[in-house]
Amino acid sequence: MPVRKAEVDEAVPRQVPAGTARAALGRYGEDVAVRFLVEQGMVILERNWRCELGEVDIVARDGDTLVVCEVKTRRSERFGPPQEAVTRVKLSRLRRLAVRWLLAHDVHPPHVRIDVVAVRRDARGPAAVEHLRGVA
Repeated sequence: MPVRKAEVDEAVPRQVPAGTARAALGRYGEDVAVRFLVEQGMVILERNWRCELGEVDIVARDGDTLVVCEVKTRRSERFGPPQEAVTRVKLSRLRRLAVRWLLAHDVHPPHVRIDVVAVRRDARGPAAVEHLRGVA
């Protein structure tokens, strides 16, 4: 599977209460991922789409391919790189969510792809982004 790595220079998000720190980190990672994907030429169709099966972080178009993106963000690799948090169970759910999104929007693209965008936020510098294409 092709992998693209980059650093994205982002402003450090302001401090938030501990109860919302995880959500703020997730939003930050999704914002970084969107900026990265747009820089790669993708068109963002939707963010945080929900149905009864769960949520898709980003739905995008890459040429004639519909791309469902899962974004994982970590502050460090103490517990491994962010992409390791995407399990086989999560990938299976993303495939089902992709089908639900297509049905809900009555869209019939020639290709559908599941990607993972891993974001590592280092307080000392720009966010490190790794884009894993076609993981499922």
